[in-house]
Amino acid sequence: MSTPSAQPGGAAAAAAGAVDAATLKPIQVKLVLLGEAAVGKSSLVLRFVNNEFQENKEPTIGAAFLTQKCKLDDKIIKFEIWDTAGQERFHSLAPMYYRNAQAAVVVYDITKPASLDKAKSWVKELQRQANPNIVIALVGNKLDLAATSRGVPAEEASAYAAEAGLLCAEASAKTGDNVMDVFTEIAKKIPLEQLLAARGGRGGASGAGGSGAAGTGRVDLNAGPGGRNTQQGPCAC
Repeated sequence: MSTPSAQPGGAAAAAAGAVDAATLKPIQVKLVLLGEAAVGKSSLVLRFVNNEFQENKEPTIGAAFLTQKCKLDDKIIKFEIWDTAGQERFHSLAPMYYRNAQAAVVVYDITKPASLDKAKSWVKELQRQANPNIVIALVGNKLDLAATSRGVPAEEASAYAAEAGLLCAEASAKTGDNVMDVFTEIAKKIPLEQLLAARGGRGGASGAGGSGAAGTGRVDLNAGPGGRNTQQGPCAC
């Protein structure tokens, strides 16, 4: 009985691809999350970075920092993510985190119309004070509750996003639906060539104030485990 023959060409190509991915220098992209308290900002990030969900997550104090790498076409993008606290008492700290950011995810809760109003105020602030080329995504979280508790029509958010020039999506941190797609679409919109040119091809670090994120409080969770989210879209984390 003959045994199936191996395909050395395919194995060699896979090995070459792995080497290329390992040798590519990551392009660091600073991303900030903004939104009202309890809309699920931290849960979205945790799903994206670590592919997990915590039912009763403690509120963020000040801001949390996480990272995640994505492969998009022939580039490696390292998202440096600042997850800001939603409580009003921390609002004055926000400019420190969105300063020099290349991207922002403004989150609202699809079950709470007031949270969309707050998201709109964050968008206005970003458009006034942040990097003029910042990529902003408006994300309605808690899509898993759409059938029973929806308070914000998808069309309303979509129309506002189109008028304001934003990316727009609904997602569920709990189930993972569309979470990867949000970050993939953001990665596609960032002008990476311009970013590299501005940094002299070094892919410089972006700290809270744009001066580097090394130091205490840094949480590096680059190695996202396998799961259905990590298989969605071209952003291979």
